[in-house]
Amino acid sequence: MTSRKPDEPLARNSRLRLVRPRALATARRAVTTRRTRPAPRPPEGTPPRAELARQARHVLADAVRIARWAAVERGADTAPRTGPAQERAAAALDLTPGQIRAGWDRARLAGLVELHGDTARPGWRLHAWDRDDSAVLRGWVALFDAWSLVHPSPAAVAPSAVAEVVEAVPQVLSLLQLSQGPVLVPALLDLLGQRVEELRGERCEVPAAGPAPEAADAPAVDGLPTLLDWALEGLAAVGALTLDPGTDERHATLTPLGNWAVWVKLEQICVAAQSPAGNIEQSAEDMLRGCARLTPGPARDEYRAWLAARTLSSAVGELLAVARGEDALLRGLAFEALRVVGAPAEAEVRATVAEPSLRPYALLWIAEYEGADPDDAQEVLTREESTWLWVDTAAAVADHGESELLVRHLDSAVQGTVPALLDEIRAVGHPRTVQVLVALAAAHPDPALAKAVRRAAFQVHTGGA
Repeated sequence: MTSRKPDEPLARNSRLRLVRPRALATARRAVTTRRTRPAPRPPEGTPPRAELARQARHVLADAVRIARWAAVERGADTAPRTGPAQERAAAALDLTPGQIRAGWDRARLAGLVELHGDTARPGWRLHAWDRDDSAVLRGWVALFDAWSLVHPSPAAVAPSAVAEVVEAVPQVLSLLQLSQGPVLVPALLDLLGQRVEELRGERCEVPAAGPAPEAADAPAVDGLPTLLDWALEGLAAVGALTLDPGTDERHATLTPLGNWAVWVKLEQICVAAQSPAGNIEQSAEDMLRGCARLTPGPARDEYRAWLAARTLSSAVGELLAVARGEDALLRGLAFEALRVVGAPAEAEVRATVAEPSLRPYALLWIAEYEGADPDDAQEVLTREESTWLWVDTAAAVADHGESELLVRHLDSAVQGTVPALLDEIRAVGHPRTVQVLVALAAAHPDPALAKAVRRAAFQVHTGGA
């Protein structure tokens, strides 16, 4: 947590450093950056990863069914949140419209599905759902980070109070994790009130003169029980905790998934998939995954060996097929491999300029192929294309990297201020926008900036201005 002096501007209005983003370098660091100390073991009693993944699959079972239905029904107006598509999905899956709406929101927030205009496409996690426990757990953690979007906040409470509680909830989760058992709701309420007061003190929001502190804090305290109930219900809705009425007082208990997730957040553990062996004999996708943790030189050697075992036309086609997928890290790596191909790939790379998801990568590839310095090639992109690439790279970092790298990636934006960045991110319409903003808000240590980013994620999620 960071604090600021009374005369400092809010972080959400601070200037960003204007640096030329190197998308692949940032994305590669997401999987090559490792801690020097050994990774700590999870708390005693934590279920094995396979069991955690099973529980996560259970929580998201309806979301997966809905996402798969939307993938089969792919076409215009297949987002089953409202209207005829919702009715068709409810009839096909034997669910109520409310269950369809809730499951669809979860599918989007967990990265199981992406929207391209009015068309729904399966996300890369959906493709890996049955075989990759890490993809399942990352999808559930993405939903856990977005708990405040899953459960509508109380209408009668001021948005500023809601934002304060969202910022204070990690402290509540930490207490639940340390307690290793049920905690009475009144105890959580006391902690929440203390944390809100601390946040206000850190922001220097205590009035210089006026009523006594107790009177000044009364309105917020009056709203805290309602907001705590909302937070606990939202966390229960994503499978992070359970609420029990108890004999005398209600109490909350972290589920095994919730306990593991809080520990992961505290330890900042990266759960990226392991590289497969035998890269040369693998498919393009598996080869790129295997090269993800290599530094550029050894990775290029792997690309050359893989290309030498295939006809160039089929290899280029395979690489572009991977680039068209939903994993942004592999998209960047695919174009790195295409740089090794060089001239034989030119015609097919130029043809991808018309595809929005590949256009920034293709333009950079063409600029470097025509002799531009890699550090200057970024200038061939329009502001909109640079912003799209920034979001795509942030998606790669969010999927495969640690939170510190995502925070540092903020400095690579071409916009001069955080509000300008958020406005332009909303405008480009990247399908991973909500997940990227939620992940950034969860990772950033500055509460004011995190609040602004979280608000932007909510606006994009709900279609607001």
